Amino acid sequence: MHPIERLRYVARSSGGDPRMMVHETASALRGLGLDAGGVVLACRRIVERHPTCGPLWWLSAHLMVAGDPFEATRRLAEFIVEDPTAQRLADALPDDATVCVIGWPDLTAEALERRGDVRSLVVDTDGEGEQLVRRLQRQELDSVMVEAAGVAGAVLAADVVLVEPVAVGGDAMLVRPASHAAAAVAHAAGRPVWAVLPRGRCLPPGLWGGVLQRWEATGDPWERAVEAMSWRLVSHVVTAEAASDVTDVVVRPDCPDTLELLRSSAM
Repeated sequence: MHPIERLRYVARSSGGDPRMMVHETASALRGLGLDAGGVVLACRRIVERHPTCGPLWWLSAHLMVAGDPFEATRRLAEFIVEDPTAQRLADALPDDATVCVIGWPDLTAEALERRGDVRSLVVDTDGEGEQLVRRLQRQELDSVMVEAAGVAGAVLAADVVLVEPVAVGGDAMLVRPASHAAAAVAHAAGRPVWAVLPRGRCLPPGLWGGVLQRWEATGDPWERAVEAMSWRLVSHVVTAEAASDVTDVVVRPDCPDTLELLRSSAM
């Protein structure tokens, strides 16, 4: 595929594994051989098309300050694809636990596959949950699909609720629909809520403000592809480094606060 076509594919796509979106974007930009101005324009267009995808903001912010953006694309793509967060989560989950997950969170799903002994209650809100259940069941793993109306029951039947944000900043995070409801029920019932934070999801204040502004402009709250959730509902955090009680974790931005990225590009 020609690099420009690959970049157009990423710009048009929705959903999918954010790590692969970063990898494809980085490969396309490297193949285009753009000058510095072209890199800036391309990065602005990517985040305009994917306003809530934290890893694409992370990639773009790093590229806009890189001395050699084309060398940086390779390094950044490798860094995010080789994310060990799934293994950290797999190691931390209690033996024979029942977990509640929402949709198909990519690294969380990998952790479930690696463990094998964990039962998953997958709340389906957009069809992805059903696909994940089928994948896990094909591997003879204990997995049950739960309709969105049953989210509270799934939470109360689980030992742990796992939430994998698409972007994080300030005192909140953007998560898949029904994640906020699941976390609120778990918090009220005294169930642990683990936030799974892969690389490239934590944004600095300026970029986070831009993400929220664009997210709020995407439509009515009940129709948005992701929803906001407070950190106050989280009990534990799993990162590439460790799994810890939330009070022991300081969440720091993964990228520079490149405010130039917030300017609109000429289309």
